[in-house]
Amino acid sequence: MFGNNEVPEANATEVPEDAYLLDVREDDEWNAGHAPDATHIPLGELGQRAAEVPQDRRVYVVCRAGGRSAQAVAALNQAGWDSVNVSGGMQAWQHAGRDLASEAGAEPRVI
Repeated sequence: MFGNNEVPEANATEVPEDAYLLDVREDDEWNAGHAPDATHIPLGELGQRAAEVPQDRRVYVVCRAGGRSAQAVAALNQAGWDSVNVSGGMQAWQHAGRDLASEAGAEPRVI
């Protein structure tokens, strides 16, 4: 099993198109640019909103660079979820050419 400092990871290119993708960034980051089908629950709200995250499928968790999502994955997995950190976060997602959307209708970007 994984130690306290190790969480399972996947590269942005390894996230399936139909995956449940959980974005734990803050509202301003989400609004600027996110994966089109992602679910947004900021890390600070995840504790009280964890019931919204499905437990019957693998959960891919993403933030800007991978730090916050690693914290979320560690907590989720400890609580019984099957979750994986998207290494490099949304920066790697964008670099890999994966789709982005924005809430403001502006050109999506990762901040």
